[in-house]
Amino acid sequence: MAEADLIMSEILVIGATGNVGRHVVVQLLTAGVAVRALARDPESAELPRGVEVVGGDLSRPETLEAALTGTDTVFLIWPFLTTEGAPAVMETIARHARRIVYLSSSGVNDDGERQTDPINQLHADMEGLIEESGLEWTVLRSNTIASNARGWAEQIRATGVVRGPDIAATAVIHERDVAAVAARALIDAGHAGAKHVLTGPRVISRGEQVDTIGEAIGRRTRFEKVPLEVAREQMLADGRPPALVEALLASAETRPESNLVTSTVEEITGASARTFRSWAEEHAALFR
Repeated sequence: MAEADLIMSEILVIGATGNVGRHVVVQLLTAGVAVRALARDPESAELPRGVEVVGGDLSRPETLEAALTGTDTVFLIWPFLTTEGAPAVMETIARHARRIVYLSSSGVNDDGERQTDPINQLHADMEGLIEESGLEWTVLRSNTIASNARGWAEQIRATGVVRGPDIAATAVIHERDVAAVAARALIDAGHAGAKHVLTGPRVISRGEQVDTIGEAIGRRTRFEKVPLEVAREQMLADGRPPALVEALLASAETRPESNLVTSTVEEITGASARTFRSWAEEHAALFR
């Protein structure tokens, strides 16, 4: 690709301290791009050397000015369960930046008036705000991200049994693959107005994920489906916010089955999408 087709200005990563965002930062640094990261507490961000970490809080749009000054490209992960506050954030971003890449959900249906569950509805609403912002935008609609399985670590270490609500099987995607596509969309020209649907290489159920983790750690593990009420009590007892619990349970109850598998990761990055098995093997120590 010609140098003129590359975006070479400093890129701001919002969500840089999360599972996907950290990998986006690494991918950009590896590509030789100047990276700025937003963090509520820069001192505890623990991001790689070479990243400019700037303090700011999405819940207080006025604190974003310093992070946005001098950058024209933004990667955005929205961490909240509603779009409350998002219009003000988008207005602030649009005053400084020219381009935005947003991490959304593959469950968003462009043809539906309403989405199947609150999480997909949130992403659909965010996409709408971004499209109306006047920014040049790219949307990454990601399938279930493998790092969600981190939430099972305590149960697997303690008993080898993951108890929870079942959710329709999907083509789970490695967070590094999401980040690799994000980096290309942020660096390369030609992604404006695109909605890239990202999946792993095959559809896999929760039970299969738990079995795969067991194989990676050399232990017998299993998934045990529990009624929604039991799952609600357990998740609340674990300290999860009530609003998040209800959103997750609504997803478990209403999200339809999907056999969707795309080749987008390979088309954009040149490398095949990683399997869930590879993720489990990489993260085996977390579950032992």
